[in-house]
Amino acid sequence: MQLPDAAPATPSRARQILVGLAKLIISAGLLTVLFSRTDLGGLWAHIRGASIPWLAFGLLLYLVSLIVATWRWEGLLAAQHIDVTGRSLFGSYLVATFFNNFLPSNIGGDVVRIRDTVRPAGSKTLAATVVLIDRAIGLAGLVLVAAVGATVAGGGATATMMPVVPAWLWAGLLLATLVSAPAVIAPAGVGRMLQPLRVIHPEWVDGRIATITEMLGRFRERPQSLFRGFAGAVGVQVLQVFFFSAVAHSLNIPITTWHLAFVVPASFVVQMLPVSVNGFGVREATFSFYFNRLGLPIESAMALSLGATGLIMLFSLSGAGAWFLRAHRPEPTA
Repeated sequence: MQLPDAAPATPSRARQILVGLAKLIISAGLLTVLFSRTDLGGLWAHIRGASIPWLAFGLLLYLVSLIVATWRWEGLLAAQHIDVTGRSLFGSYLVATFFNNFLPSNIGGDVVRIRDTVRPAGSKTLAATVVLIDRAIGLAGLVLVAAVGATVAGGGATATMMPVVPAWLWAGLLLATLVSAPAVIAPAGVGRMLQPLRVIHPEWVDGRIATITEMLGRFRERPQSLFRGFAGAVGVQVLQVFFFSAVAHSLNIPITTWHLAFVVPASFVVQMLPVSVNGFGVREATFSFYFNRLGLPIESAMALSLGATGLIMLFSLSGAGAWFLRAHRPEPTA
């Protein structure tokens, strides 16, 4: 008997409600505290004086970042002999971006991406693992950009303003590389490490281990796909930093790109923590904390964080359109 490709896992409805309520309370509480300390007149002045051309340029940069992210994902899939057109993957990324911004979870977009590649991959495990590796490579690129930004922005008189010692970021990146490299160099070792999981369900776990081991073996045969993925990850993060820089220029906020190269990736990491609704509150707190260390007013931090987020949410509505068109598109005949 063929076992299902993924083990069912349905948390209780009551637990979901409690977790969602806790996230809502944290987000609302943080935003309430931050707005109570914000000069609303100064915040409105930033928003009212926003430069439309700079905002349009920021949207263009964000679009390019999604194109680069799609290119990165396509390369990882190609290394696994999964043939999906770049156009299809870009549409999937648009829909994923919409889900990430309008669902109370930051994994909804990954579910979309996995679902869209299950059929050509022929395996939920393979499709999910590729997305997971794509996420991991993206995180590595994020840490590299943050480390460079912290190193440059933290030099000289502003060294004491950095909340994180740049050496910690470089050490973390090196450690992550040393830990993950053996998985590609010796995939069989990963299989042996996962053997204890066989106590859960031997046949099901064996199938998953075989899929993962074969996948890592293909990456070992085509290491250029991983280098392409990392280059794409760095490119995406750099474009994201320039996107925030364009929004800052639009709002007349005097912060350098090097400082944004640290705080923007830091805010992305904070948003990954499952403690808020789509990062609201914790993201603004991160910007406010860093801006305070730079001697910039909290209304500047709030304007930049909320302004950039609003622009991203506006752009992600294109994903809703792509989702609608996909839902009403007739299925191709066999």
